[in-house]
Amino acid sequence: MTTSVTPQERRAAAATTRRIQRDMAVRRAGKIGIIVEPIFAYFFLWAPILLLVIFSFNDSRSVATWRGFTLQWYSNIFNNVVGSEARFSTDLMLNSLGNSLIVASVATLIATILGTSVALSLVRGNYPGKNFVDGLLFLPVVIPEITQAISLLIFFSTVFEFVNTTFGVRVTPGFGTIIIGHVVFNVSYVAITVRARLADMNPHLEEAARDLGANDWRTFWRITFPLILPGVISGALLAFTLSLDDFVITFFNSGPGTTTLPVFVYGLLKLSVTPEINALSTLILVASTVLIGISLVIQGRSAAKM
Repeated sequence: MTTSVTPQERRAAAATTRRIQRDMAVRRAGKIGIIVEPIFAYFFLWAPILLLVIFSFNDSRSVATWRGFTLQWYSNIFNNVVGSEARFSTDLMLNSLGNSLIVASVATLIATILGTSVALSLVRGNYPGKNFVDGLLFLPVVIPEITQAISLLIFFSTVFEFVNTTFGVRVTPGFGTIIIGHVVFNVSYVAITVRARLADMNPHLEEAARDLGANDWRTFWRITFPLILPGVISGALLAFTLSLDDFVITFFNSGPGTTTLPVFVYGLLKLSVTPEINALSTLILVASTVLIGISLVIQGRSAAKM
């Protein structure tokens, strides 16, 4: 017995076939896109940085022509020998580096203490306004850095004017304003890192300590703090790196005699882009990468132990 196929059924079958072929083509294109898209993304992200590092070893003062390999520009930095295009003192550079280390160290210490406290309150606490604090925590991470810098500048200007008018004391921007600005955005990064560590920690360990007679303070120092210490260290290293590299907030809220290394490099760029600037930027990049790498290693090992 034969069954005849109507024209409508043939058209429906053909449409189904075309749809299947189109879907398969989209899937194949999607697979190619999944492979190609990260390559392009990382290329545009890292290509300028890679070129900076390469031309820091270029045996030419021209940043557009490669003429061979040399370590002369690194030697010039440490020996206080810089070309006529942009003269600077190595002593001034080291002084700026010292300022950066001071600001980063103090800001990291304060941000680590505050960030760890905030993380503990969000994970273990239960109080009115907790959701508001949780949302507020991510603001310094998502809003543009230039917005933070201008907001802090307006805030400090208003406070300084009030102090000057009320008490007759003249206050100017300096290390204090820079450190406060760095703490503002570093608290969020520390809190997020420590919070992730706390989320993986078994709360029954703290309950067991309390059942055995330990108060909250002893439970924190004997149980909670040793377990979250890798997260605290990782958050501190991340905060130190971000503070050491920060330019925008530092530039807007610094005062006389508080030049940090990124601001110092920016001052050199006003004259010209010399190989010494590439070399100095490469050294900053290496230091930042090492600190971030240590932070990631600590987080990875602590996660494996957990």
